[in-house]
Amino acid sequence: QVQLVESGGGLVQPGGSLRLSCAASGSIFSINAMGWYRQAPGKQRELVAVITSGGRTDYAASVKGRFTISRDNAKKTVYLQMNSLKPEDTAFYYCNAEVSALPTMTYRDYWGQGTQVTVSS
Repeated sequence: QVQLVESGGGLVQPGGSLRLSCAASGSIFSINAMGWYRQAPGKQRELVAVITSGGRTDYAASVKGRFTISRDNAKKTVYLQMNSLKPEDTAFYYCNAEVSALPTMTYRDYWGQGTQVTVSS
């Protein structure tokens, strides 16, 4: 009933920029927090950034000052602007959102399928 679809991943050189998008669709009543996670090969999934419905943000220490999370509530979309990319940012990036939807109309977490980000020369 709810889908999150990521886009914007790809290959970029160190120091470059990339913007990820995640659009929610379906029988959505309300969306609370939205966030981005990433998982590199051999590592556990980690929180990259989160943004609440009120616009409060939080970031992993490794990306502070380089990444910016934002959202467009009208478009039901969350973005991750990634600047000054480093090879260690290479990972599969996943979108997450707390969504209230039919039929239960209760909040639960939804995940996107992910998009690959590769930072390499």
